Amino acid sequence: MTLFDNKNTYLNAVAKDASLVNPVSDTTHRRARAYRLARVREELARDDCAAVLLYDPVNIRYATDASNMQVWTAHNAARYALVFADGPVILWEFHNCAHLCAHLETIDEVRSAINWAYFGAGPRVAEKAREWAAEIASLLQEYGGGNRRLAVDRMEPEGVHCLAALGVTLRQGQPLLEQARSVKSSEELELIRWTMTVCDHAIERMRHELRPGMTEQQLWAHLHYENIRHGGEWIETRLLASGPRTNPWMQECSSRIMQEGEIVAFDTDMIGPYGYCADVSRAWIVGHGAPSAEQRRLYGIAHEQVHYNMALLRVGMTFREFSARAWAIPEAFYANRYCCVAHGIGMADEYPAIAHAGDDWIRAGYDGVFEAGMTVCLESYIGAVSGREGIKLEQPVLLTEAGCVPLTNAPWEEEWLC
Repeated sequence: MTLFDNKNTYLNAVAKDASLVNPVSDTTHRRARAYRLARVREELARDDCAAVLLYDPVNIRYATDASNMQVWTAHNAARYALVFADGPVILWEFHNCAHLCAHLETIDEVRSAINWAYFGAGPRVAEKAREWAAEIASLLQEYGGGNRRLAVDRMEPEGVHCLAALGVTLRQGQPLLEQARSVKSSEELELIRWTMTVCDHAIERMRHELRPGMTEQQLWAHLHYENIRHGGEWIETRLLASGPRTNPWMQECSSRIMQEGEIVAFDTDMIGPYGYCADVSRAWIVGHGAPSAEQRRLYGIAHEQVHYNMALLRVGMTFREFSARAWAIPEAFYANRYCCVAHGIGMADEYPAIAHAGDDWIRAGYDGVFEAGMTVCLESYIGAVSGREGIKLEQPVLLTEAGCVPLTNAPWEEEWLC
């Protein structure tokens, strides 16, 4: 099943450079915001924290829906938000940017950020950090009800010392946000489905434009194009590879010219409209010819892994049980296995990450329970250490009481499975 009724409908849309029509209402968007903020506050109450201080732009987006220079502020500490369990939501914005969130009912007050990172403060880091900490501590005194426990998602050491000196007890904030983000509301799912629709459209464009003689980067640009013109934001990785660059996986797209008959595989990692991530992997033949027997074999094995695990996954299953019962990777492909069996997906890759059974579980596994409303990506990479090519497939799904529901319409290469 594809986004369009048939191939000709799609080709006509591409030829006309047609945009998709966003069906999401403002009411749905407001309700999604209210749900997300309530989830954060529930986690704060559960951990007995007065508030959470957020610097990660994805966490700020989740809690408030405020979006401003997301990628830039991911590595420049120029904006932050304070969400009280029982009190206001305050956003400190970058210089002259208060107007950007005037439409958001989730934010009670906007202030000018104090940038005490070295880029912003230079040799005045200690001075600016003390000024910043005094403001945060004062707000805790005013709205915390005597609770001095503050959750923080990330912070440089200078800030930790300054807050501690003012009697603030710090807690890890990222676990709270990861737990809050893990279960989606029906309104969130509408936003996610729109992002997935845009991603499906972009994948179809990539398929249509793929031809021998083009570079990997030229093909990848079509994903960016469709994302940006439909209100998307950025692409987290550049994971597209062809021919021998598909094995091992994790090689980002290059200026390599793709040759007819080679495998090309990709992982979208697309932060699309409303800040949600569409994480889909598919593999094709350059030139759209028939695959070789070996390409067909690799694809069939990867397809089997994804679909076996998709049929296995159920609400109420523990992470440990799912890992233990997941499809067993053949020895020839085990060394090059993907880093996890599955992972959560929302505004980015998120909790949980399910380690493979065995040594991977001992080293990195952790338990938990799959819940209805979680959105999860099932992963596969199949490529032998000595092999020429490999296949990367990934399927995002919604967990329901009835099982997994696919979130993408990006087609499989069914004819390869015959």
